[in-house]
Amino acid sequence: MSGPGWRTIAAALGMLAVTGPATATAQDPNADQRPGPHAPLYPDHTRLLVVRDGEGREHPVRDANDWDVRRAHILAHFEEVAGRLPGGERRVPLDVRVVETRRAPGLVLTKISFASEPGDRVPAWLLVPDGASAVAPGTRRPAVLCLHQTVAIGKDEPAGLGGNVDLHYAAELARRGYVAIAPDYPGFGEYKIDVYRLGYASATTKAIWNNRRAVDVLVGREDVDPNRIGAIGHSLGGHNAIFTALYEPRIRAIVSSCGFNAFPHYYGGNIAGWSHRGYMPRLRERYALDRARVPFDFPELIGALAPRAFFTNSPRHDDNFDVEGVRVAIDAARPVYRLLGAGEDRLAAVHPDAKHSFPPDIRPRAYEFLDRNLRGER
Repeated sequence: MSGPGWRTIAAALGMLAVTGPATATAQDPNADQRPGPHAPLYPDHTRLLVVRDGEGREHPVRDANDWDVRRAHILAHFEEVAGRLPGGERRVPLDVRVVETRRAPGLVLTKISFASEPGDRVPAWLLVPDGASAVAPGTRRPAVLCLHQTVAIGKDEPAGLGGNVDLHYAAELARRGYVAIAPDYPGFGEYKIDVYRLGYASATTKAIWNNRRAVDVLVGREDVDPNRIGAIGHSLGGHNAIFTALYEPRIRAIVSSCGFNAFPHYYGGNIAGWSHRGYMPRLRERYALDRARVPFDFPELIGALAPRAFFTNSPRHDDNFDVEGVRVAIDAARPVYRLLGAGEDRLAAVHPDAKHSFPPDIRPRAYEFLDRNLRGER
């Protein structure tokens, strides 16, 4: 059984809900996107073109309607681990406040804070092109959400204000003509917060919420084209770009550097690194770090981004994310991209001869990927 008939039965069983990018509307791009609560389990997280009914029977995914059901199951299982996002009750006015402004070659940096939810403000850098890099007044530019790695200075690093020069991608993209925003991840930079006291099940989910509000900041600007938003990050930022894009349909292109692999290839299958309070504690508390019980994996998350543009820099000698696990995820996602009519160039992976890094010869390729998909440049 497949196609519209299967979709109707799934809806009747309560397994189908609003499923993200394919169903977001221009009137309300932030519509709460919550999968149904009774998604069946999938023992093989690399077989994406199958969908299970309420009795666990498999059916082929033959069209976009079938995929909508499978995608809803993926999000439901991710939320079992990371927790569910808040609804509209926490969406307060952004109340963007300027803290300071600086100039650097080719760009202007403004430190801001914005209201994420009642009682919580998120620090961020906003970077815009300056001088020769700027476009004519009144022109709307593409914009990018820039997420930092695990580094104490947080947002300062992608903004070009210290840290690793190979991770100054917000500054580099601003000089390239983008408006960029770089928020702090919970617990980093100037953002000291206990997300669990706010009722979140994970720091991951709080970051997704904050990052969606950062996109709100971008699209609220007169110089930003709301239809040309991207996301980029390295390591911690690399997987948070993926997590955020799952729930943020306005993100049209994603760059993840050293950000993921399939769990069986993550430190030989030891997923403890994902389970501390900075990520998803339920992996330990609910699933006892048993991969066989964890209901999602990254091949499914990459597939769930389709048909949007996705680029990964995944070096061959990355000690955190073994490259074979990256290949497993990309190979699993390709059939979904084909099913949804996305060209081969919409799903790109490069594997430089490097360790856990974003090398200087690879970053321009990532930026060109964003240019092609957000600016139409070929």
